[in-house]
Amino acid sequence: MRAVLTWRDKAEQCIYDLAFKPDGTQLILAAGNRLLVYDTSDGTLLQPLKGHKDTVYCVAYAKDGKRFASGSADKSVIIWTSKLEGILKYTHNDSIQCVSYNPVTHQLASCSSSDFGLWSPEQKSVSKHKSSSKVTCCSWTNDGQYLALGMFNGVISIRNKNGEEKVKIERPGGSLSPIWSISWNPSREEHNDILAIADWGQKLSFYQLSGKQIGKDRPLNFDPCCISYFTKGEYILLGGSDKQVSLFTKDGVRLGTVGEQNSWVWTCKVKPDSNYVVVGCQDGTISFYQLIFSTVHGLYKDRYAYRDSMTDVIVQHLITEQKVRIKCKELVKKIAIYKNRLAIQLPEKILIYELYSDDSSDMHYRVKEKMVKKFECNLLVVCADHIILCQEKRLQCLSFSGVKEREWQMESLIRYIKVIGGPPGREGLLVGLKNGQILKIFVDNLFAIVLLKQATAVRCLDMSASRNKLAVVDENDTCLVYDIHTKELLFQEPNANSVAWNTQCEDMLCFSGGGYLNIKASTFPVHQQKLQGFVVGYNGSKIFCLHVFSMSAVEVPQSAPMYQYLDRKMFREAYQIACLGVTDTDWRELAMEALEGLEFETAKKAFTRVQDLRYLELINSIEERKKRGETNNDLFLADVFAYQGKFHEAAKLYKRSGRGNLALDMYTDLRMFENAKDFLGSEDPKETKMLITKQADWARNINEPKAAVEMYVSAGEHAKAIEICGDHGWVDTLIDIARKLDKAEREPLLMCAHYFQKLESPGYAAETYLKIGDLKALAQLHVETQRWDEAFALGEKHPELKDDIYVPYAQWLAENDQFEEAQKAFHKAGRQGEAVRVLEQLTHNAVAESRFNDAAYYYWMLSMQCLDIAQDPVQKDVMLGKFHHFQHLAELYHGYHAVHRYTEEPFSFHLPETLFNISRFLLHSLTKDTPLGISKFKTLLTLAKQSKALGAYKLARHAYDQLQGLHIPSKFQKSIELGSLTIRSKPFQDSEDLVPLCYRCSTNNPLLNNLGNVCINCRQPFIFSASSYEVLHLVQFYLEDGITDEEAVALIDLEAPRHNRREGKWQEVVSNNSQTLRLDETMDPMGDDDPFTAKLSFEQGGSEFVPVVVSRSVLRSMSRRDILIKRWPPPLKWQYFRSLLPDASITMCPSCFQMFHSEDYELLVLQHTCCPYCRRRMDDPSL
Repeated sequence: MRAVLTWRDKAEQCIYDLAFKPDGTQLILAAGNRLLVYDTSDGTLLQPLKGHKDTVYCVAYAKDGKRFASGSADKSVIIWTSKLEGILKYTHNDSIQCVSYNPVTHQLASCSSSDFGLWSPEQKSVSKHKSSSKVTCCSWTNDGQYLALGMFNGVISIRNKNGEEKVKIERPGGSLSPIWSISWNPSREEHNDILAIADWGQKLSFYQLSGKQIGKDRPLNFDPCCISYFTKGEYILLGGSDKQVSLFTKDGVRLGTVGEQNSWVWTCKVKPDSNYVVVGCQDGTISFYQLIFSTVHGLYKDRYAYRDSMTDVIVQHLITEQKVRIKCKELVKKIAIYKNRLAIQLPEKILIYELYSDDSSDMHYRVKEKMVKKFECNLLVVCADHIILCQEKRLQCLSFSGVKEREWQMESLIRYIKVIGGPPGREGLLVGLKNGQILKIFVDNLFAIVLLKQATAVRCLDMSASRNKLAVVDENDTCLVYDIHTKELLFQEPNANSVAWNTQCEDMLCFSGGGYLNIKASTFPVHQQKLQGFVVGYNGSKIFCLHVFSMSAVEVPQSAPMYQYLDRKMFREAYQIACLGVTDTDWRELAMEALEGLEFETAKKAFTRVQDLRYLELINSIEERKKRGETNNDLFLADVFAYQGKFHEAAKLYKRSGRGNLALDMYTDLRMFENAKDFLGSEDPKETKMLITKQADWARNINEPKAAVEMYVSAGEHAKAIEICGDHGWVDTLIDIARKLDKAEREPLLMCAHYFQKLESPGYAAETYLKIGDLKALAQLHVETQRWDEAFALGEKHPELKDDIYVPYAQWLAENDQFEEAQKAFHKAGRQGEAVRVLEQLTHNAVAESRFNDAAYYYWMLSMQCLDIAQDPVQKDVMLGKFHHFQHLAELYHGYHAVHRYTEEPFSFHLPETLFNISRFLLHSLTKDTPLGISKFKTLLTLAKQSKALGAYKLARHAYDQLQGLHIPSKFQKSIELGSLTIRSKPFQDSEDLVPLCYRCSTNNPLLNNLGNVCINCRQPFIFSASSYEVLHLVQFYLEDGITDEEAVALIDLEAPRHNRREGKWQEVVSNNSQTLRLDETMDPMGDDDPFTAKLSFEQGGSEFVPVVVSRSVLRSMSRRDILIKRWPPPLKWQYFRSLLPDASITMCPSCFQMFHSEDYELLVLQHTCCPYCRRRMDDPSL
């Protein structure tokens, strides 16, 4: 970094403060009791502004550029417009020390020795707040929410927009360290607001908005008077009693001096969005500097290291675009990189880094050595084991431990130095001097080798890959290329500022200059393209270019130099260039040119690259013929032309070689008979006749059968045409023939269909069968090709084909282990026996594998199939018996599934009440034989545990007693013994809440019922919920003889109006001053006017069950929403149920007719997307 003075002026008084207009065009200075307005471009004084009566201490410009403010010792603040006109003035009680505009709201903060004020354009008055000490400086945060005040007593007070103190920072020095300047970092990238503080305890410190200090105090060794950030917050300017302005990083690391002055520096600022700095001094000097940040970097092959933010080093992999940042926390002065080494020079030391691994893409560096010593050098180079320092004419070689091993003294200033490789510890250096001398130095050798001497000073050097050629850029911007061995100047090119050889190709180099990139191959003319920057490397097709501070890898196709070699028939050299990177079109052009030039080796490689098998076969055949002794190049070239489609050139070469017959064969093979006749001319009538004969025979030629097919079709020989097409697999031609044939021509169409099947084109085969109307063959085709959807659609249209479709489909499903679908298919095909057998096998497997929910589902399906078969009068009785049996088994297995899971799995999926109800339901149902797989032990165990949990202690004791009489598995032995003992500590009674109620006769039933799942009083069978197994509030009723199901439904749907039970319940009460209506709620809510209720309350005698039988009048009185109907298919009768609690909703599955509480059913359907019992999907359109 260096500072260049742009302009300087001298005012008569001390410059206490200054401010830039936000666009950077004007500079406002506080000088004496005046404001001076300068043009920043050339330092012209535009206008002095008078308005204050005493010294102006501070000035600030609003962010929007519309106005600025000045504060003076005369206790006043003046607001000025951008047109330099004063528009407003207000005062404080003491002299004004500092002013600052809010960057967002443009609110002005003005601070005096005893208070501070906040003013905005929309306010009429200034809101003022007292301060505990003299305010010396102030600064707003980026978002304009908080104002920091620096005070003479060493305190920083952070206030909100209303002036209320939010945070107070007390510096350690207190009043001995007055805060003289503060500034918030303007960077938008920082996560936190960072406040820089400079105090007269000679410290620089940083704080967060919360008041927490960042890092430690940084000693300054002078009294700071001003601190300011660059626009993006990356650097800090600091000036004061040391009579100079210093540049620091945003973290407080000193980078250097901007400009030394003759007196104290009271103010320094950065011109917005630039690298220009202005300095104001005690003696009235105004200095305007431009800061120039030099590029510090190093490059080795595809690794580029450069300085960032003055204290960091970024290593960039130019190929993979990976980057790694190394934070040095000190000014980086020099960088050198070589293979796996990286050297960084800091002010007091040199750090040597190495890569973690030898992987070419590894980007992880670690410190290998530290050379703690101050070095002065112009250039720095690192090798495997050494550091090379260049100081004007002298080169020094140091080991990593800092020991000087060798030194070389040059005749002239060293202008360029580069490591050109070599074994570790013996690397070679290429050195260019100002006097034009170019030397090669080996690290382990004291003697330098002079490669050559030229008349002009060296600016840039590079050596070719094989070390045979040397490229030099001199101070006259000329690129000169020498042969190292002969010292001969091979060629020179103008307008060059840097040069690089291609590391993969000896004869290619590139140089940049004048906004162009120049690529030169061998001695060919230069190929140019636009490019800004300096070329620093050339690897294959990638050119590494440095532009300003960024390095980029530019992909450059090598087409131009490749074509330059091709023009001179230098095919091998052109191939080498193509390998660096050209397009596929360029590869094909190279292949064709090499083939025409009979350079078969190059052509073969190029065609392999573009994967052109045709030409590779041609080259292979030519090479075979050459091995057999053929030497006629004209014949080879003729074959090449023929392949390229240049038939006339090929014919001429064939004729010149005396092989005219090959030209004729070529034309006849291509059916170019007219060209063949022109080639023959009228020379030989015999040849012409032979040609015509060939044209006629060609239609029957087996090698070109398509034309034969066309001719056969035109002749009506469809069978032969179909046979040729079928044998050759020409499906498209075959379908064209089939579509043109009349449907009466059955034999040819059947041949077409046969070939379509053979050629795996079932769609065309189906089209052909439809054309001739052979539906059975079409069905068989769909079955063979397993196109079941088309087969089913055909079966729907033609029911007589169902047996031909569904039986094979069911067999196919069974073979593919899809037994459920197979069973349905057998059923659909009318093969009831097979359907039932598959289901029985599935059911048996499900029980054997303890999949009891599947067993329940299969038993339900079995029962429905039995019901379907029962429509046959012959099998009705047997099948109905099976139907009821299977329905009963389905209900048992459905319930037992929960019991089995409860006893076998660690977590329960059901509520205790549900398991309690299920186990009671099972025990009541298992009065006779126990079905396969259902364990009475597990049922009793579940009942015992849940009874105990729910307070049915009497029932639990009974269950434990029953368990003692059964064989108990060893894993349950201890828990049952413990349960049997602990239950005896409980009262011998059951919780009344668990006692089931008969909704017909309102009798409380015992928990363990000897009669089973029926009421002990009225013998009415209980109806259970298929999910919770609670007794549902339903009573089954039967129709009187003579009432059909349709009539019953019609009567129920009438919804006869009911007598309003509320009528007659209102009573009028009259008191002195009021009249009141009272509702009498003593009547029975069901009332005696419901005929169905009357039926229920009918006293029964004896032990026989008397069903509820209803008449038409009772049906008419019923509400449709209270009735549930199981609409069984014949020969079963419909079943009717009346809900006695209409408000408690019950849902019945329309498929399996199982009942559920509506809330339970909806939850289960949401979980399973189907009925939990019969698995009917909710989107099934069949129901």
